[in-house]
Amino acid sequence: MKTDFLVIGSGIAGLTYALKVAHDCPDKKITVLTKTVSDETNTKYAQGGVAGVTDFLHDSFDKHIEDTLIAGDGLSNAHIVEIVVKEGVQRINEIIEWGAQFDKDNSGTYALGKEGGHSEFRILHHKDVTGKEMENTLLEAIAKMPNIELLDHCFVIDLITQHHLGYLVTKSTPDIECYGVYVLNLKHNKIEKIISKITLLASGGNGQVYRTTTNPSIATGDGVAMAYRAKGRIENMEFIQFHPTALYEAGKSGQAFLITEAVRGDGGILRNRQGVAFMEKYDARKDLAPRDIVARAIDSEMKIDGTENVFLDCTAMDHEKFLHHFPNIYEKCLSIGIDVFENFIPVAPAAHYSCGGIKADEWGHSSIHNLYTCGECASTGLHGANRLASNSLLEAMVFAHRCYKDSVSKINDIAFMENIPDWNAKGTNEPKEMILITQSLKELQLLMTDYVGIVRTNVRLERAMNRLDILHKETEQLYQNTSVSKQLCELRNLITTGYLIVKSAQFRHESRGLHYNTDYLNKSELVQNIVL
Repeated sequence: MKTDFLVIGSGIAGLTYALKVAHDCPDKKITVLTKTVSDETNTKYAQGGVAGVTDFLHDSFDKHIEDTLIAGDGLSNAHIVEIVVKEGVQRINEIIEWGAQFDKDNSGTYALGKEGGHSEFRILHHKDVTGKEMENTLLEAIAKMPNIELLDHCFVIDLITQHHLGYLVTKSTPDIECYGVYVLNLKHNKIEKIISKITLLASGGNGQVYRTTTNPSIATGDGVAMAYRAKGRIENMEFIQFHPTALYEAGKSGQAFLITEAVRGDGGILRNRQGVAFMEKYDARKDLAPRDIVARAIDSEMKIDGTENVFLDCTAMDHEKFLHHFPNIYEKCLSIGIDVFENFIPVAPAAHYSCGGIKADEWGHSSIHNLYTCGECASTGLHGANRLASNSLLEAMVFAHRCYKDSVSKINDIAFMENIPDWNAKGTNEPKEMILITQSLKELQLLMTDYVGIVRTNVRLERAMNRLDILHKETEQLYQNTSVSKQLCELRNLITTGYLIVKSAQFRHESRGLHYNTDYLNKSELVQNIVL
């Protein structure tokens, strides 16, 4: 297959980009790949909302910029922060024009929420399913565009570069170029190649590298891993954000149900096993401190009490307002026997968001020519050491727009690369035991959770790296000798992602933002962005 624009990922970043390109270039073909069904993305599970300055009477760009920089703990790129905050309002208005519905109060003005780290009420939301509303809006718009082809159940294995033409490609190779991808068509179980002029990586996050995460099962770090294998630059992978309040269900691992930060913004209070509110011990902003501080505070309280969770108290909140704003949270809790108006909600931190990723400039260029990136798999410089709540959907829309503007200006100067070889599967056989894959995945998730979680030490990181090295060798041997499968490729990508997180964490000899190493508690010297 040949396509002018190839989009990997069908979340808010990929779909926004595809829609804008399709409108601007009606004579060009745009192909969107997703590895399951089109709406199964991290975007779909974003509850809280999208941050943006819409109430200029009480809020301002300067306040939003300052809040973002404070949360980023000295590592955010101030220029990028200003771009995203100021351009973000236009992008919000666009998705509203496309049909997205955000909640309004009785006067018809937007009912703005407030979350941790924000100095003002500025979060637009659609009840507690904002991401799903935005995702569905984009999918409906995409369906009306005849020059967009959305292919589901297509798992991208690798980016095609000069390496596949027989050239030696290393990190120091100048002018690495992307010519398309090799794809495992899961419907036919065949490996195909798609040749493209422009490729956008918008493949989402990597939460599945941990045992418990708010991310769906598809969040396996595929984009970051394939960009790294293609010798692209990756940065700041040590900054993994743990959402402080995922619903705790005893014995359950995998995807956890998210209790959005907006609940605390509306008055929810964190309490320990004794029922005591504890956040004032850790930060003057109490329950609305930035996520890194709240997550560490909860981790500390659980260690003090020897428990696996703390509690979120919503019993004093306005019942009618809660039911209107958080209907899905209410129903989920009720389904497991918790009436939020009478019982505390058991919560614990869970892996939530990767602040690092594929290094991108202000126009979404990666270090590989003709390869753009945006969304969670990208590292644009906005989040720094810690993402401010509800800035992710905003960033995705702003950088999707910037990738679109830059790529359409160059498309006519790019030719398809011919003579790309077919995938070579000679010498491989069907795997005899899936246990080799499933057990390695469990080992990976457990070691990352125990050694590379909210609190880290040098010894833990060293142990994690030693075990990752063994898993890497075993999995690469399996990859070389067996037929490619989605499960094997995801394991391989997660091991690569785990390696990048640990290696970056070992390089950062300080505690900053989401990276908290008890061997480096003095932040007197700022370590700059770590690029691998």
